[in-house]
Amino acid sequence: MPRSFRNLTAYTAMIAASVAAFLVIRAVGEGLPGPGPGPGRGGATFRMAAAAGGVEVLPHVLLAMVLIIALARLAGWVFSRIHQPAVIGEVVAGILLGPSLLGRIAPGAEAYVFPNAVIPYVGMLAQVGVILFLFLVGLELNTNLLRQKTHASVAISHASILAPFVLGAGAALGMYERYAGSGAPFTVFALFLGVSLAVTAFPVLARILTDRGMQRSELGVLALTCAAIDDVSAWCLLALLVGVARAEPGRAVVTVVLTAVFIGTMLLVRPLVLRLVRYQEARGPLTQGTIAVVFVALLVSALVTETIGIHALFGAFFLGALIPHDSALARQVRERLEDVVLVFLLPAFFAFTGLRTEIGLVESAADWTACLVIILLASAGKFGGSYIAARLAGLSPKVAASIGILMNTRGLMEL
Repeated sequence: MPRSFRNLTAYTAMIAASVAAFLVIRAVGEGLPGPGPGPGRGGATFRMAAAAGGVEVLPHVLLAMVLIIALARLAGWVFSRIHQPAVIGEVVAGILLGPSLLGRIAPGAEAYVFPNAVIPYVGMLAQVGVILFLFLVGLELNTNLLRQKTHASVAISHASILAPFVLGAGAALGMYERYAGSGAPFTVFALFLGVSLAVTAFPVLARILTDRGMQRSELGVLALTCAAIDDVSAWCLLALLVGVARAEPGRAVVTVVLTAVFIGTMLLVRPLVLRLVRYQEARGPLTQGTIAVVFVALLVSALVTETIGIHALFGAFFLGALIPHDSALARQVRERLEDVVLVFLLPAFFAFTGLRTEIGLVESAADWTACLVIILLASAGKFGGSYIAARLAGLSPKVAASIGILMNTRGLMEL
């Protein structure tokens, strides 16, 4: 029996088994008694509303960025010294500056540095930073390495979603009554928990590979492609979740269709991109006019995918991937943007992730036990699904295990 037919059969069986497993879990869960008002965990939550009163926003934004960049660089250096990705240190820096530490030991200082009116502006800088970063990652993507592994990347990505999704939905059976919240249907809660466990954090993976210099390797390109497919699939699942919660199931179908249209359109305009690349190589040094064209295309692509509902960063990454990685245009754009994005804007994104985390809300032993169970299920499901699919696709055990580990990056934007 040919390997391609065997892989297709296994892939189809995997999807069918996952759907059947979720339907069984849903049937059992719908018979559970409804959740009560919950254990009543109070405490402070992250505030996104604009502050009342006349807060001078710009000085506070500048001060916040000074602290974020300085502490993120320091924490990143510390983690790199112990052979860990610097991005983990940047997230830890955000946790230290947020309600988990600074807000507990010096709430007045936290309120001064990060008043309500400032948080949205820092968040916007963070979003711009990650959009530009994913564009730079796309510029370095060597698509030639994927020509023999396109089907493998799709299968690995979807297996790495389906396995933790089913495990998360199964965990909902035991967590529904305590954590769902009053009036939440079991189907919505199971979908939420399943999607939460299934997502790979595309920006975190891209940053780890960049820090390690692996973004151009065959393993790095395969992992990035799997994560990109994973990210788009996760946003489509999120659309399904929101549609079910709002009794609008057609919303997910619209998202999937528009995503396919966007990808097809981008592939059709690739000849125009290649013409721009040839034009730039004939002109020599990068001009401001060419930079303007690139930025307009970048913003339009990001705007389209944000409007579709699969986040602006995918549009930025996809446009970058259309530009040949070894072209003069890609090289010169990277030289112009790289330091500003990596040093100034990107730390704000990863620190902002930490700023939105309040560890103190996980209070009781039961909460920590549930947290540990979720982490174990998410890690095992993501690794197991990726590893098995990679092995079925003909990859070596070492590469399959590496993919399983890399796909376990977290820090969910979808949440």
